Amino acid sequence: MSLFISQKDDRSELQKRIAAELQRKNQDKSLLADRPDLVDDSQYIKGTKSTSSFSWVWMVAVILATGFIIWLTVISMSR
Repeated sequence: MSLFISQKDDRSELQKRIAAELQRKNQDKSLLADRPDLVDDSQYIKGTKSTSSFSWVWMVAVILATGFIIWLTVISMSR
């Protein structure tokens, strides 16, 4: 069986419903975009500073410490 659409209609009922739903979702998204970003606008972020240029030193220190602990574990298990 097939569905025949009148030639006078530019859109079928399904297309009209889909278009209306997409328009409604688009309006809902635009309302959400007006809300503030709670991460950047929140009170707990005030008074803090961004990561300093020495953050790579801390990362290297953590990696070296982790490697040292693993090395000690391997050495102690082999005895």
